[in-house]
Amino acid sequence: MDNKNFSLSIMEQLCFSTTRIEATDSNGNISVGTGFFFCFKIDENTSIPFVVTNKHMVNGMKTGQFMFTKADDSGNPINKEHIKIYIDQFEQQWFFHPDDDVDLCIMPVDKIHNIAQKQGVPLFYRTYDETLIPDSYKLNELDAVEDILMIGYPNGLWDSVNNKPIIRKGITATDVKFDYKGKKEFLIDAACFPGSSGSPVLLCNVGGYNDKNGSLILGGTRLFLLGILYAGPQLTVEGDIKVVTIPNVQHKALVVSQIPNNLGCVIKSSRILDFIPIIKQKFNL
Repeated sequence: MDNKNFSLSIMEQLCFSTTRIEATDSNGNISVGTGFFFCFKIDENTSIPFVVTNKHMVNGMKTGQFMFTKADDSGNPINKEHIKIYIDQFEQQWFFHPDDDVDLCIMPVDKIHNIAQKQGVPLFYRTYDETLIPDSYKLNELDAVEDILMIGYPNGLWDSVNNKPIIRKGITATDVKFDYKGKKEFLIDAACFPGSSGSPVLLCNVGGYNDKNGSLILGGTRLFLLGILYAGPQLTVEGDIKVVTIPNVQHKALVVSQIPNNLGCVIKSSRILDFIPIIKQKFNL
């Protein structure tokens, strides 16, 4: 976690790691989802921050907007002051994961910074980076069931006065060490509502935790970016179970024909690193 501001706790920093995305298609339909900030280390001297979300959040979207908290002259957040950043040709601004089956895309934060700078508004946010993506050794230290946090905007809800996301708690429903059904994914047991698409799924133990052998690690802290929510099994009215992408919140009446069962499909965070060759190519690095 980006820790430039040492007065913020880990949990407080996590509340600045996401942004509420509101997008509009050519028919005027408005959808709401979740994005989060990830800083890619390209080499020893180059790191570039991006917004990460799901492909299905931006596909077919004509315009989009991000909600950001303003920073003061000292670089600290001004909780009750925030700004909407509008982006035209929204779908075209994103780099899509090269695998069609991986529902991830990224957009350079520089595009947002340039707009904010023209308005004279400094932005405050916190980024994840590759040090928070657990490697195979760290994954093997995890138990079959671990507590998780999911940060986002379920049903489009957020603290609009302070520009804060909603934090949900759950557990891993499948062992994150293994690839669920052979794909780099795992399941979580948590309420996954529309608007949660693109939410980061974290393991966050502050001040102590039990390891998989039952030993209490006093004073220890673990923070891992485990993955990104994108879909969930749902029961149809015909009685079939289908895996569908978590729908975006749309500002129109919806007919409920699928019943969620509080399970979420999560893309493993290691898939984020697949974007590095694309970034190098796009930026000629």
